[in-house]
Amino acid sequence: MNCFSEFLLSFNGNVPRFVVAMLIAIVMFAAESTAADTGGASPPPNVVLIMADDLGYQELGCYGQKWIRTPFVDQLAAEGIKLTQFYSGNAVCAPSRCCLMTGKHPGHAWVRNNGDPKLPEELREKYQWEFAGQFPLPESEVTVAELLKQKGYATAAIGKWGLGHFGTTGAPDRQGIDLFYGFNSQRHAHNHYPRFLWRNDQKEIQPGNDRTLNGETYSQDRFTEVALEFIDQNKDQPFFLYLPFAIPHLSIQVPESTLAEYTDEIPEEEYKHRGYLKHPKPRAGYAAMITHMDRDIGKIMARLNEYGLTDNTLIIFTSDNGPTYDRLGGSDSDFFESAGKMRGLKGSLYEGGIRVPCVARWPGQIPAGNTSDLISALWDLFPTIAEAAGVEPHEEIDGISLLPEFTGKTEEQPRHDYLYWEFPAYGGQQAVRMGRWKGIRQGLSRKNPDLSIELYDLETDISESNNVAEEHPETVAKIREIMQQAHTPSEAFPFPAID
Repeated sequence: MNCFSEFLLSFNGNVPRFVVAMLIAIVMFAAESTAADTGGASPPPNVVLIMADDLGYQELGCYGQKWIRTPFVDQLAAEGIKLTQFYSGNAVCAPSRCCLMTGKHPGHAWVRNNGDPKLPEELREKYQWEFAGQFPLPESEVTVAELLKQKGYATAAIGKWGLGHFGTTGAPDRQGIDLFYGFNSQRHAHNHYPRFLWRNDQKEIQPGNDRTLNGETYSQDRFTEVALEFIDQNKDQPFFLYLPFAIPHLSIQVPESTLAEYTDEIPEEEYKHRGYLKHPKPRAGYAAMITHMDRDIGKIMARLNEYGLTDNTLIIFTSDNGPTYDRLGGSDSDFFESAGKMRGLKGSLYEGGIRVPCVARWPGQIPAGNTSDLISALWDLFPTIAEAAGVEPHEEIDGISLLPEFTGKTEEQPRHDYLYWEFPAYGGQQAVRMGRWKGIRQGLSRKNPDLSIELYDLETDISESNNVAEEHPETVAKIREIMQQAHTPSEAFPFPAID
């Protein structure tokens, strides 16, 4: 019992009026002081941004998945908003993450393809690289983490980075991240039982692992443990927790305890294995990976609730691109109907390669149970998070804030005239989403590129199976103009057919 409580009890329940007046004055003074300290405004929200790796549009229960259980992401959708026409930054990992972190579409974003650039040998020796890492973001790029640090946010990136190794300008610590933990390089992330993970620029050995099919220390579990530690350490200040998980990217690997939940439920069949490690129960293993990740998201939600942070935390969950190629490494996108009725998978600018799930929850701000068909993309999350945090983004981004749509102020929501993608790999591709219309052209990296544009009406043809370009020449001409105007030439990622 404190001294103030003892003082009140000394009156045996008969508190004099002067004591009551004194108490009221103290409470009013404390309230005024708090308001003065915070400028009379509520503290900025915490932001938890979770991005799965190669998760298909229809691999969550809330998007119609029949086999894989995802109760915690489904809960986020039920308590917040689900987007049905949300797109990834690009068709593969690194360029998509660049769009997310910098708020730029693929025609402006610096990183536009995967790859392992040649980097100075002295850096390899200094950091004992086993995996070189991807093209580094330049110093001039402003990430959403850098923007939030201006508002006093603690920042962490836990999972897979893929935007520049330590010692380069793209290293997490040079792009606004206080704590990085996980895989710096994409190739390192191809095994979920790694020999080591990076804690900032230091290797942390993972006990019992040798990059074979099984091990003692599951990387996804470590990501969750470190994320919970970060919340513990920063619960009294605003924080940005970016969780680019490596699940369900191949290889198929998962602890036996979670695998057992599906081994008697999901039928397996013989197949010709291609690439990555072979799993004896690939369908069950793949489903178990996603459920394991979902359960970890539940742990994050529980920890926020434990500290009373749920109402002041914006959680966003999405994926970096569509599901992986069928039967590569044992994955079976056909069996799970991972892309629904949409055409294409990872690496393709058809809908199946770039339309991804996105759900967001912020109690008291985002009305529960909403579904939105707003056409939007990963580069929109940069200004959305910035607006929620009360920070003004710079003018060079392509994204628009989705916060009005999230919070039920649909009439105030700005809309894109179009969304644009370009991808120099997989034959070279460009795509434009303009209202109901989707234009795409392929083969742009060939010696004699095909510059014709396919046109699809997504309102009636989600599978992009009926090319109506000949029937709508004016729409095709408009899309061709956008493809020319939205593309900024890049020396690092040349696209000769359209430069």
